[in-house]
This record gives sequence, C-alpha cells and structure tokens, in this order.
Amino acid sequence: MVNFTLNGKALQTTEGTTILRAAEENGVAIPHLCYLKEINEIGACRLCVVEIEGMDRLAPACNTVITEGMVIRTESPRILAARKVNLQLLLSRHRTACTSCVRNGNCTLQTLSKQFNIREIRYDLKPEKNASSGACPIVRDASKCVQCMRCVQVCDKIQGVHVWDAVGSGSRSVVDTADRRPVAETNCTYCGQCVTHCPTGALTARDDTDKVFAALANPELTTVIQVAPAVRSAWSEEFGLDTDVATVGRMVAALKAIGFDYVFDTNFTADLTIMEEGSELLARLKEADKHSWPMFTSCCPGWVRFLKTQYPAFIPNLSTAKSPQQMFGAVAKSYFAEKKGLDPHKVFVVSIMPCSAKKAECELPAMKDACGDKDVDVVLTTREFCRMLAQLNIAPAKLEETAFDSPLGSGTGAAVIFGATGGVMEAALRSAYALVTGKNPDADAFAPYRPVPGKAWKESEIQIPGAGPLKIAVASGLANTRKLMDALQNGTAKYDFVEIMACPGGCAGGGGQPIHEGQELAAYRGKKLWKLDSDSLVRFSHENTDVQALYQEYLEAPLSEKAHHLLHTDHNA
Repeated sequence: MVNFTLNGKALQTTEGTTILRAAEENGVAIPHLCYLKEINEIGACRLCVVEIEGMDRLAPACNTVITEGMVIRTESPRILAARKVNLQLLLSRHRTACTSCVRNGNCTLQTLSKQFNIREIRYDLKPEKNASSGACPIVRDASKCVQCMRCVQVCDKIQGVHVWDAVGSGSRSVVDTADRRPVAETNCTYCGQCVTHCPTGALTARDDTDKVFAALANPELTTVIQVAPAVRSAWSEEFGLDTDVATVGRMVAALKAIGFDYVFDTNFTADLTIMEEGSELLARLKEADKHSWPMFTSCCPGWVRFLKTQYPAFIPNLSTAKSPQQMFGAVAKSYFAEKKGLDPHKVFVVSIMPCSAKKAECELPAMKDACGDKDVDVVLTTREFCRMLAQLNIAPAKLEETAFDSPLGSGTGAAVIFGATGGVMEAALRSAYALVTGKNPDADAFAPYRPVPGKAWKESEIQIPGAGPLKIAVASGLANTRKLMDALQNGTAKYDFVEIMACPGGCAGGGGQPIHEGQELAAYRGKKLWKLDSDSLVRFSHENTDVQALYQEYLEAPLSEKAHHLLHTDHNA
C-alpha cells in the first residue's frame, strides 16, 4: 500500500494504482474522454489533468501512478482552465453537427462540453473532411474524430484485427484505416466494437431505418420481422425499463405498433440451426477421416469473415449451416410464404440483431436460396430498433404484452442462449447427446463447461455415450480467437468442435447493442439469457414442436436435399 493525499484527505491505495483509479475508488470523479481501463490509458485528451504538489506541469490522471506521499488536487482554477482549453482544442477538430448526429444525447464529448459550460470554440475549426460511404456496415465520419485512439486500441488489443491506426505526423496526424483504404477493402470484420467504444459519432453502424419505413408504407409488401435472442436482453436499456416491465411480450407489442405484419423469433431458427449443425457434426464424426478438424460453428458472420481473411486454410472446417438469421429468411420466403399463400418476392424480411456484421451477411451474394431474392432484406441493430420506437413516439412500458406470431415464433431455452458466449455449444451438446443416445441429458449437464472470464478460451472433454469423448473449445473476442487459431495452426491444440463469437461475451456484447459510456454489459446481459433458459419449459432444440412440424411438412429431415438447399451455404462461393 502507498499513502497519498487527495483534495486534502489522507488515503491509501494499492501500489501501482493510477490517480484516476484511486480517485474513482474514493468517490472523486475526474473527467476524461480517451480513457478505457486497461485498454487506452495514453493521456491523449488531457481532460483528466490534475495538480501534483512539487510538479510544475499538470499531470494526466489516467496514466500517472501514485507514489508514496503524493499530494494531489483534482479541482482548482488552474485545472479547470486547462481542461476547458484542452476541450476547446478537441472541439476545433470536431464537426459539431449535434442535431443531425446519431450520438446526439449519448455523446461523451457533448456531455463534457455541457459540463464545462463551453459556449464558444476559441480556435479555428479544422475537422477532417473524408467520410466512408454507406456501402459498408461500419461508417466513419472523420470530421467527428477527436483522435482519442480508442478505436485503434480496441481493434488492436480486444479484437486483434488492426484495422485502425494513427496516420500522418504532427498537426497532420489523423486516425484512419492502417493504409488509408476504404473500410470494406480492409480485413475489418464489421464486429462494431470500435463503434461501441467511440465516444463521439466518428464511427457508427450504417442506419437502414429509412429502408424499413419505406417497406412498411408499401401496401404491396408483407413485412416480416425476426428478433435475435440477445436483443431481448438489451433493448430496454435505451428506455430505462426494469426487466419485469421490458418483457419479450412488450417487445413484440412494440414491433406490432411499428406496423410489421408478422413478428417472429430468431429463436425458432436457432433451434433449427442446432438440428442442422448438430446433425452435421455427428455425420462428420462418422466419417472422421474425410473431414478437417475441428468443426467450427458458423453463426457469427464477424468470425466467419475473420477466418476467411486471416486463416483461409481452415474454411473447410466451418459448418456449412447458415446462421439463424439467414435460415429464417430462407424459411420465411419458402415454407412460410407457401403456408400463407404469399408471393415470396413480395415478402420483405427484416432482422433486428445485436450485431453490425449481420448487415454484411445478408448482402452476401450466396444468401438468396429461397426464391432468388435476398433471404433477408434489411438488418437493423438493437439501436436502430430503439430509434424507430422513439421516432414513432411509442412507449413500450404502456403496451399490452403480445405473443410472437406462429409458426416461426416459438423457441426453446437452448435457442435463447445463442446470444451468450458458449450458448451455441451447449445447445448443440444437449441435442447431440439426445440424437445419439435417444434420451435427453439433464438440461444443465453441460453447465460446468461454460466459458469463464479471464481465459483466452475454455476447453473441455465431453463424454457422449455411443459417440465417445468430444473435445470442445469456446472463445469470444477476436484477439482470443487468434490465440486459439494459432494454437490449432501450430498443432499445440486439437479439438473436435469449436464455438467462436467475434464480440467479447458473444452477441450480448455485440456491436449493435445500446452504448453505455465506460460500461461493459455483455456479462450482465448474458446472465439474463441464461436465466431465460433456466426458466423455460422446453430447453432442448429438438423438442421445438414447430421445428418438428417444419421437417415433417417441408424439409423431411435434417441434412435432407431441401434442407441443404435452403439452410446451408458454400463458404467458398
């Protein structure tokens, strides 16, 4: 422990603690912009400066470590003046178009400007001018960048993809893609972690709400919407609703109030994915010498893009099963359209996803197996869904609960946990066990194998009677994934089945989820999903009666010719 004085109060803290952390531990708030704990502690913004007795210069609190006997002041006329000047310098590089910015009302720079009573900017405005086009799911507006370097550090340290970098030198230094190529021409996976950690509107996910409003207004179209599992754990955050108010039923009612003709649950095709992917795993195991190992899950498009750009030799290891989102679109424009007597070309399928990479997935040329049109027409993030509710002045808390439509609206507990890291693996193991043995395991039999924080990946060996031992691994976050892939590539790790999610914590922490400055909520949201699973009456994907009916009436069986046509894809296409 070291002794120090903070604003006249004698305190102690652990050796190696920074001033910013020690102040927070003692209830003293120090303003900051660029700081991200253990990720970006570089003192770039200079808004966290403090006075240290015996030092002429102000010191950044975020990366100055407390030493024995240090005397610190966090507020004084000198400190306030310095912070205001530094903030005005940042604002001189930022195009302050707040009223037309997607981060209006949820912008750290805007909040700080209000806090410091900034009434004018004393310096000439010199924002960068280039902006990326809407062709890419990740949109960058350089004129709003304040060079906090958060995107660089998150992409480097958390995701390990290294898309962003500081380019140029001196006053001409800017943040851009590492070689100044368009984002779509880089190895960007569109995970959106840079977006959720950007404190301004410099990085955003492309907004597609106007396309959806246009479809809703077109009387010739039948609008169908699906909602991903992780959305239900986060959408209410934008409205400050408690869990008991923000029910799935009110979420459905809100979508009905927007005007969608049919509201379905992606949990339905999550269960369908388990039937196809689980059957595929068992089929590969029967002819193990004909396949490359391990088999990888293919639900996460950010992960799939990462694999294709970084480790293309492993493409054959991907399950050929489409993601639940794409399976839903294919089923909606075939099976559902036939049941309802609808022209599939006039069925407009919208997804609400916790993910920005899903926007790119639905645009892949190979994803149009139902009728020749795109299986999914538009993908909205959780944030866009909330914007639509706000735009239409819909108050979810006042709505009566409504059930999902049938027959694509049912889902099991196994489907819900698709939104949390390890959930796809556990759902698959539950059904694989039943498919092999003819009886269900205990629904929580695989709970001890769930991922734990602090490890790059979690590995286990599962015993399935009649199938032998199954070596599995689960990872989330692409930097962790790279470590796992390197181990597989150099032969120091060997597995049969691997689940990967691009975003830390899985879809619950996706790049399309609500943004909360300084908070990482993936684990909190994931616990909500595991709770929904434990409370479910049906917890096995193969027991979804509507999925059973789909096979009986239309697909015949998992891995059938029709199932392959609609529900699987060629990753080399």
